[in-house]
Amino acid sequence: MENSTKERIIQCAMDSLTIESNAIADIKTYIETEKLEEAVNLLSSCPKIITCASGTSGIAAKKFAHSLCCIELNAWFLSPSEAVHGGLGCIKEGDAVVMISRGGKTVELLPILDVCIKKKAKLIVITENRNSPLAQKAQIVILMKINRESDPLNIMATSSFIVTIAIMDAILAALMDVSKYTLEQFALIHPGGAVGSKLNK
Repeated sequence: MENSTKERIIQCAMDSLTIESNAIADIKTYIETEKLEEAVNLLSSCPKIITCASGTSGIAAKKFAHSLCCIELNAWFLSPSEAVHGGLGCIKEGDAVVMISRGGKTVELLPILDVCIKKKAKLIVITENRNSPLAQKAQIVILMKINRESDPLNIMATSSFIVTIAIMDAILAALMDVSKYTLEQFALIHPGGAVGSKLNK
């Protein structure tokens, strides 16, 4: 492999790391803390939490639902494709639905949005577009901002994915503090793997 090719490989990889680390650092400059507080208060007190998103945002939504279960909150991920074929029956009045859409107008989420409103569920939207259809009908909007994705074409869900995860992890950390969640509680529901072995000696 030529030196010039090696240099391009390393430079591209380093540029990606720089872009993504800057994107996370930027969150604290624009995040609306009162909206974070509202989201934490809602999620800590509602009967059930449903996360819903498509594509890479769907992967982030699945991770958030799993993390919420790990601190013993009643949560699960609802696939948009399953939602419109009867899955929406899981949503009840007072539940919280967390939707993630960078543009705020993912077509698969719009029918779900209407059902959430009719069933009087509370909607939290994580998006970059405050004026989007999803944001306009949400009770709580948590804004994200992305200067650019970290891939060379500025097209893949890279920086935006990392920022989404970081925001949801921040909410998770606050929820753990509010609920006074303990290692003993976590050990009980996590008997497997290296973590389970460590906590359940």
